[in-house]
This record gives sequence, C-alpha cells and structure tokens, in this order.
Amino acid sequence: MRIDVITIHPELLKGPFDVSIIQRAKEKGLAEIYVHNLRDYSTDKHKKVDDYAFGGEAGMVMSIEPIDACISHLKNQRHYDEIIYMCPDGELLNQPTANQFSILQNIIILAGHYKGIDERARELFITKEISIGDYVLTGGELPAAILCDAIIRLIPGVLNDESSALTDSFQDGLLSAPVYTRPAQYKGLEVPKILLSGNFKEIENWKMEKSLERTKNRRPDLLD
Repeated sequence: MRIDVITIHPELLKGPFDVSIIQRAKEKGLAEIYVHNLRDYSTDKHKKVDDYAFGGEAGMVMSIEPIDACISHLKNQRHYDEIIYMCPDGELLNQPTANQFSILQNIIILAGHYKGIDERARELFITKEISIGDYVLTGGELPAAILCDAIIRLIPGVLNDESSALTDSFQDGLLSAPVYTRPAQYKGLEVPKILLSGNFKEIENWKMEKSLERTKNRRPDLLD
C-alpha cells in the first residue's frame, strides 16, 4: 500500500510514521508513506497557501491552486483508489471503514488546516471525507496519522499475529472482552479461573459473554 499525505506541517508527522507498527510495516515493504509539503506547490513568493474567506468569514482558508497542483502532480504518476480529506464534518471513522481502506493500493490523505479548504477542491478532487470525532483540532495532521495507523495495522503481515487484529474491539460490532496476563494473582485480584482451564470452547463462550456485557454497559449504541 502507498499513502501520500499532503500537509502544510510535515514535521508533525515525523514521529508517528517512524516508530512502532507503522515503521515495521515500512521496513517490511508492506506500506509506503510519503509526506508532501503543500507549500512546495505554491506559486506565491512567500509560499503562502491560504487566503481570506469570501463573505467575511473569520479565519483563513486553504487555497485551491496549490491543492490542485499537488494532487494533479500525484495523479499524473499513478492511479489513486481514494483521495481522502480529514475534516470535522466528514464521515466518522470506524472499524468497517478502516477495513475497507486497508485493501486499497494507493490513497491520498489531505490534512486540512485553518478554516478548511476551498470548497471547490472538495468538489473537484475529494472522494472521501473522514472525521475522527465531533470536535475540532488545529489541523488534520494528527487525524491523518490516526487514519494511517488504523489502516496499516490491518495489512496482512504487519502484525506478528495476524489474528490479533481480528479480535480487536469493533471488528464484530462489539467491545473486546477483558484480557489478563501473568501473574495469575495480584494484590488480591485473580485471573478468572476459566481462562486458566485450557477448555477453549468454554473460554470462547466466556469471552463472548463478557464482550456482550461490556458493550451493553459501555456502548449500548453498538447493540442497536
């Protein structure tokens, strides 16, 4: 998979893309991530990529010209399955969406900033608009990093145990059951005996029961 991220603050993405699972995916050749500085595509002598909003709206708006230049440059080199814009008013990111994105070959992620991007850029280029929650951040760089992490960890071969991702919360529409490790006893708290029994059928039944119980208590909306 190849992911191209367009941003005005590439330095914000150095850390998230150079450690842990994402770094491992890159080293294995399972994922490629390229970060593009939108200012490199500005024709302004000061590398300006924003301007005042028409209509007297407070705040600045990302201009269409550099966005067009960057996306067009990338599209001239390869086909992209999706061009995704990270924005507060997009579709809320969930596990099924991450699953769908994980089987794509090439995607572009545009990290918004200021008051957002010129609406015409959304109409001309964007194929998906994604939000990570009902709140506003300074920019779309951190949401872009979150989306990349959610996608890349699902690519076969990235995790040491591929079945691990299949048992994550939300994969089956439920929250995961509680998990435990050694020691079996700690400060008066014990690991449920069923998990130590070796009876895998009963263990799976226990996990399903606890998964349903946790979902009902914490996220009843998922059961609806």
